Amino acid sequence: MAYAWQRRGDTSQVKILSKSPILQPSLGVDVRLGLARKIAFLLGNEENHTTDIPGLRLHQRTAPTPPCRMTYYPGIIVVAQGRKQVNLGRNSFIYDSSRFLLTAVDLPTVSWVVEATKEEPCLAMSLRLDMAIVRELLGREEVHVAETPRDDCAMCTAETSPEFLGACCRLLEILQKPEDIPFLSGLVQREIIYRILTRPEGARLRAIATLGDQSNRLAKAVAWITTNYAKRFRIEELAHIAGMGVSTLHHHFHALTAMSPLQYQKQLRLQSARSLMLNGGLDAATAAYEVGYESATQFNREYSRFFGQPPMRDVRALLSPDGRGAELIGSL
Repeated sequence: MAYAWQRRGDTSQVKILSKSPILQPSLGVDVRLGLARKIAFLLGNEENHTTDIPGLRLHQRTAPTPPCRMTYYPGIIVVAQGRKQVNLGRNSFIYDSSRFLLTAVDLPTVSWVVEATKEEPCLAMSLRLDMAIVRELLGREEVHVAETPRDDCAMCTAETSPEFLGACCRLLEILQKPEDIPFLSGLVQREIIYRILTRPEGARLRAIATLGDQSNRLAKAVAWITTNYAKRFRIEELAHIAGMGVSTLHHHFHALTAMSPLQYQKQLRLQSARSLMLNGGLDAATAAYEVGYESATQFNREYSRFFGQPPMRDVRALLSPDGRGAELIGSL
């Protein structure tokens, strides 16, 4: 089954082909094709577009991309066409038109586009989740959420149901009438969050949003590091923030983020330093100091191990005409 559409500002015809058997019957396929068409129309020839709805961005790639280290924030990524992969520690997640990605806390990852061509570009939407809306829905008796699964990871994929995709389509339709955004976007986002919470994969999001829950206390520790990654801290202080013992914190923090607290901090520091050099024009020594390093030698050593080459050589390569600096900055 194929669907042809004409992109805004482009005279070429692009085909969107259904490949996934999971979205049967045809209703699911039709909704997914409609979502792909809406994303393509709204993007035109752009690779990335920040919409007027807070937290909603659209993306397209016309070729596979190299692995890129970046931080994923609490939210969802829905791929209408193409395929993406993200690695979190030793965990690997592949998502496409049949499965969306759900992230419950800030997570440093390695991500790339696996399938995309000019004829069939990778088309996706990303939406940051408003935890206040999550808690609001959890306070309603009508919302029944599954028990938290044994897998404590803060990232997972889930099947894209026709109802879920339909809500995503309606969110994009609101963009056609900007005057409707303040009144309707929140309502549709509530439906999307509701669709997530009422399925097994939404249990982790529920636990993190529930005050007093162990996952919620762990999320506080994650948020503290995210905000204060440039500061030194003792693991006992972090355990106090989470309200649990040191060994318990280590165990559950690793289960949630696939890394230890210090590894989490290091990855945030190195990714932030790279961004400062790319976007702020800082030299390596200044960037190292800004993110909390006291030794330039240690920074260079850890940066080279993490990104594969010394800081300034890496930045020059990314900013070269044939480099992937734009890909790094604008990845899904």
